[in-house]
Amino acid sequence: MLATWVGTQADESFAEAWKADAASTSRSKIYLSPKLWYLRVTLIEAQEISTPTREISLFIRATLGFQVLKTRAAFPRNGAPAWNEDLLFVTAEPFSEEESLVLYLESRQGKEVAILGSAAIPLSSVERRVDDRKVASRWLDLPSTATGCGRRLFGVRLHVRICLDGGYHVQDEQTHATSDNRPSARQLWRPAVGTIDIGVIGCRGLLPMKAVDGKGTTDAFAVAKYGPKWARTRTVADSFDPAWNEQFNWPVFDTATVLTIVVFDDVTGGSKESAANCRPLGRIRIRISTLETNRFYRCFYPLLLLLPSGLKRTGEIEIAMRFTRTVSQFDLLHVYTLPILPAMHHIRPIRYPQRESLRIAAARVSAAHLARAEPSLRREVVMWTLEASDPVFSMRRVRANWGRIAAAMSWVGDGVRWMSEIREWRNPTATIMAHVATLLLMWFPDLIVPAVAVHLGLVGIWRYRRRPKVPAAGLAARESEAEGAEREELDEEFDAVPSVKGEETVRARYERMRAVGTRLQAMLGDAAAQAERVQALLSWRDPRATAVFVAGCFVLAVVMYVMPARMVAVVAAFYFMRHPVFRGPMPPPATNFFRRLPSLAERIM
Repeated sequence: MLATWVGTQADESFAEAWKADAASTSRSKIYLSPKLWYLRVTLIEAQEISTPTREISLFIRATLGFQVLKTRAAFPRNGAPAWNEDLLFVTAEPFSEEESLVLYLESRQGKEVAILGSAAIPLSSVERRVDDRKVASRWLDLPSTATGCGRRLFGVRLHVRICLDGGYHVQDEQTHATSDNRPSARQLWRPAVGTIDIGVIGCRGLLPMKAVDGKGTTDAFAVAKYGPKWARTRTVADSFDPAWNEQFNWPVFDTATVLTIVVFDDVTGGSKESAANCRPLGRIRIRISTLETNRFYRCFYPLLLLLPSGLKRTGEIEIAMRFTRTVSQFDLLHVYTLPILPAMHHIRPIRYPQRESLRIAAARVSAAHLARAEPSLRREVVMWTLEASDPVFSMRRVRANWGRIAAAMSWVGDGVRWMSEIREWRNPTATIMAHVATLLLMWFPDLIVPAVAVHLGLVGIWRYRRRPKVPAAGLAARESEAEGAEREELDEEFDAVPSVKGEETVRARYERMRAVGTRLQAMLGDAAAQAERVQALLSWRDPRATAVFVAGCFVLAVVMYVMPARMVAVVAAFYFMRHPVFRGPMPPPATNFFRRLPSLAERIM
């Protein structure tokens, strides 16, 4: 029997249709991440604690699922140790009665640790807030669970303040690849400014990822993630050119967000209990702000995968996309002036190390939630899409970041070279025009800001012809220094923490790190010396140099008072651009004077 179906992707039955020549398929699925909240626990103090000695330190250990945090140690004074410390956890709705925050009061004397009492607080009873207001504190009775330090404690009370912070955005993605910045509390959400439509058409030229019956094969599926919505295509089995032709759409609340699409090889056969892991084939990221409004794009992007053996091209993916605004152009541009993160991130910011640990915890919570769906979105798929791994050192990324800085600041070097050409009169016409422009701007200083603004505007108009025709979504292999990365550097990047390599390998890496650190140390020392020389101008460490500088300041003040400022500026500019005939090859006196100033370099051990 042969059945045919004719329709469009808008039909409800499209997800159940597939190609007749496909070996096997699985249905596509839409998933929603749980709504994540920050649970703030403020541990204030404890009372009615009697200890046999004052050498005992007390601390609180708080646990919520797999998350375990501890306060700093406090010493009991009059039986009332105080901490006044905040602990932050990540939790997800819905809050069941069984899900509780457990607080343990523990004591440490030497190496001996004892639990003095514990209390459990159900999350369903915790107050929610959307701003920085103080919630009501509470006293918790801690029933004794063990004998601590030779005696049993009764009637210990713990003073705490607990709330669910809805004014924060709980981040589970990398900062540079975030797809949603909305806070947890729905009443603080801004209206959507548009929609993004994505068509995952297919892949071509995929590499075989596993062997079945002695034959290489790939069972590919794609996962698209934007905001809390995940879209998984069906799996096309045994195909190096899978065609999905599936369409998804998301509401857009901020154009400064990124949509992530990842291609995986399904090695599980759709089984939730399979011990094998889905293996990634590559990812692309689409920044919404790089898409023109109401323009349709259809592009091929390479799939790249960085392995310990080097950069590997695993195929290509074809994507169709379109961004449509649902508000006026003025409202869309107004979003660019609004803060990226909710107000609580600025009123009561979270420190970076804590943000990173909370992000990884949020990713684990989301992965556990999505893994319970049917069919499940496996944990390794979620974690790899969110890049929720512990940060590791990478020499390749160090070089890549240095190259990014050099490329972004290349205009400074271009300006220095241009000024050098003007000073050396390599192009007399350009130098004479620079003199004329200096005269005009000095005699008409009101034209300086308009001239700079017009220049920048003309540069932008000139570069409009060379604007990107296709949004950049694939990984930048050359800028990432992945093409020429050495095998040893990649092996170090993928090494576990702590390292599992041999002693000689770790020693060689340590020596290489010392060499890099030595160069960085020299650069920091030079920068510190220059800053200290600036301070030495008025510190009287070199009495003669400071006296000369102070006298020069008074002379400059008299000259600027007597002579017009524009005349002084013109003379200084003409002196700077004087012909090489009137300039020698030696450094100018001001440079020589500055280099002779003292610094702490000769006194640093």
